[in-house]
Amino acid sequence: MSTPRFAFHPVLGHEIHVTEWGKTGAPALVMMHGLARTGRDFDELARALSDSYHVLCPDMIGRGLSGWSAQPSTDYRIGHYAEIILALLDGYKISQAAWIGTSMGGQIGMRIACGEHHRRLTGLLVNDMGPEVPEEALERILSYVGKPPEFATVSEAQTWFRTAYAPFGPASDLFWQRMVATSLRRRSNGAFTLHYDPALTHQFTDAPEDMECWDGWAKITVPTDLFFGGQSDLVTPDILERMIRTRRDCKPACFKECGHAPTLSRPSDIALVRQALARYL
Repeated sequence: MSTPRFAFHPVLGHEIHVTEWGKTGAPALVMMHGLARTGRDFDELARALSDSYHVLCPDMIGRGLSGWSAQPSTDYRIGHYAEIILALLDGYKISQAAWIGTSMGGQIGMRIACGEHHRRLTGLLVNDMGPEVPEEALERILSYVGKPPEFATVSEAQTWFRTAYAPFGPASDLFWQRMVATSLRRRSNGAFTLHYDPALTHQFTDAPEDMECWDGWAKITVPTDLFFGGQSDLVTPDILERMIRTRRDCKPACFKECGHAPTLSRPSDIALVRQALARYL
């Protein structure tokens, strides 16, 4: 296992922050976070897998330490996110990589895997995301993402995180402490808020077509695993059934105690991820 390295890369007019683990030259693995999260969400998983892989955990634009877009209507879209990742891989001189994507990260992975650059991915692990976003889930997301909370203290934020992200499922105290520490930024008034650009909701209002990709899902040919929370409102029973029926080669794994989305941070989670990666690389 290794300690993380941090780098900033100019990519398509943006500055992209990447948390990097493992040896350069080892099989490449990209981990992409969810809508309002950062690459640091994968610290536990990336640390464990750094014994075998060169792990890249980018912050997508508008999140974490990556730059915010001056053109959110065009930049905060799944297609542009995919272009950023492909250009980032070019910068690292990585021709192929395995992919782990949580929520929005799963959408980006599916977009790459079904497109002209599908050979850049050796395998696809989608964590709690399907080829469509149910209306109720979309309403829930829009109800909070565009209005990030404000906290007077880190302790107040810790209490909020454990409640708001309870659907992540069981996790250690160290996980929650690390998550809070890597998810906050100070505002000009000295209070804390979440480390993302509220304008990222343009992904939903300006590009509703990004929320449905069944045709793309059917075209994917790389080895694919679907991890999902048993209580998820993103991967509903109907969506799950259709995903498996459309792609009978897709291997599903249910995390019964989780909603949206499993953290993949526990030893048992990491063991399942290793099994999937063994088929990819």
